[in-house]
Amino acid sequence: MSIRAGRERMAVAEGELRLLSALEVLEARREGAELAADERERALCDNACIIARALEKDGKPLFADGKAVLEGMRVEDIARVSGQWAKFNREQNPSPVGSAEEQERRKKAWSTRVMSAFSGACSACLALFPRRNGPGT
Repeated sequence: MSIRAGRERMAVAEGELRLLSALEVLEARREGAELAADERERALCDNACIIARALEKDGKPLFADGKAVLEGMRVEDIARVSGQWAKFNREQNPSPVGSAEEQERRKKAWSTRVMSAFSGACSACLALFPRRNGPGT
């Protein structure tokens, strides 16, 4: 039984992607760390391990583990399928602060604020010292 209100599965060319629990994602990352020889390989190995857990056909996993994904899929296909899974996961588990577009809008608005007086201090500090345009104002 799930407490989620959205879809649990998404069809892709290779089969179906399913959402993963937090524990499954952690396990995939740990497996990816073991497969990767260095940090440059880490993302590919992590994605392969997530695909191994998320990609199914007729309710059964297509791959035994991340190494099997690396052996059986091209880099481009791993990137495509992991991108589809990431998008599906974001849609079904949205951020509490809003959509990806809303987050980007907030980041841009924050990064373009004039904050020279406090070198990046929080807006609460700025509120204590309103801007003045000249002497006596």
